[in-house]
Order: sequence, then structure tokens, then C-alpha cells
Amino acid sequence: MPRYDIDKGFARENLCRFLAACYYQPGPEFAEEHVFDSMLEAAARIHPDLESGARRLGEAFAGERAESLLLDYTRLFLGPAQTIAKPYGSVWLDPEKALMGDTTMAVQDLYREGGFDIAEEFRELPDHIAAELEFLYLLIHRENDAHRNGKHEALRDIYSLRTRFLGEHLGRWVGPFTAVVKAGAQSGFYRWLAELSDRFVAMEAGRSRA
Repeated sequence: MPRYDIDKGFARENLCRFLAACYYQPGPEFAEEHVFDSMLEAAARIHPDLESGARRLGEAFAGERAESLLLDYTRLFLGPAQTIAKPYGSVWLDPEKALMGDTTMAVQDLYREGGFDIAEEFRELPDHIAAELEFLYLLIHRENDAHRNGKHEALRDIYSLRTRFLGEHLGRWVGPFTAVVKAGAQSGFYRWLAELSDRFVAMEAGRSRA
């Protein structure tokens, strides 16, 4: 079994956290906190494909006006007329394409199993793309902690939960969701966010199958 690369593990953790943040309403904190410099640094430690995507994402953000980004975010994820890419797992996984479907209940069960509590100020549904990415971030964080501290039994539980989460939930719907985002986005920023999200989750799902 190959030696676990803890530096790459921390980079995966950071990139996942930043991706989740990008699915919230865009604001000046993205620039103030140098989010895209940090994303690029993390992506470069993981894989060249992620590095190139993170670079293009940062460039796209720098080239967009704040008003244009907010308008595109609203068109894509909120409406008010027809939402282009609803950012909820149940819409993409349940046959009825209804909010709060059976898969929402199922992913909440996995959250509880993983000790993941959604913050009270989070005003979205539990299977919002940001929430699912934050859960994946938590799992990667715990994976890193278990490797660093030699918690082998905990690692088995983490890998099992990761495999189920990615195989049954996020890994199944992120592809169709990001494809619609890329097709419907008017800004390069959201096209590259979708591309980078799809690449990252696919790599994480591949690790779970390995």
C-alpha cells in the first residue's frame, strides 16, 4: 500500500473547503481573503489538472465585475423565474426531481453518522452543493487526522463513510449538475467553478474506489 502523502491530504482538505465557499453568494471577501491564491496553492499540490482549473478560476474571478458575478449566481442557482441549475442533490437523484426527497433524508443520515452538524445560520437545504462539499471536507480532515495519529480503526470507518457518500450521493449528481452549470453560465467564473468541482469530486471518488 503506498505511503499516505499528508501534505497532499491537507491540500485536498483545503481545496474542498474553498470549493464549498464558492457556492455561496459571491462577495468582496473572496478577494479580501485571497481565496483563489490559496486554492491555486492547494490544487498545485494535488494534480496538474486541478492546478490549471484553479488558475483559470482565479483569472476569471479577477476579470469579472462583482455585479456580473452576482447576476450569474442568481440566474444559475436562485431564479427568480426558472432556476438553471438547482444546487440540490435530490433534484438530480430522485425520480420526481423534488426538493427534500428521499435522497435528502438519506444524506442527512450519513451526516449524522459522521457527526456533521449543519450550522443554524445555514439557510439552505441539507443536500445543497455547499453542504455536501463541506461534509466531504470534514471527511478528508478526519482522514488526515487519523493518518497523522495512527488511528487505523477510525480510518476504516472514515473510508467506509466516504465510499458510501460519494458512491450514493455527491459523486452521482455532481457531474450532471456541473454540466448544466457550464452550459448555462454567462461568466467564466462559474464555468470554471463547475469544471474544477467536477474534476475534484471525480478524483475523490476514484480514491474511494481504489
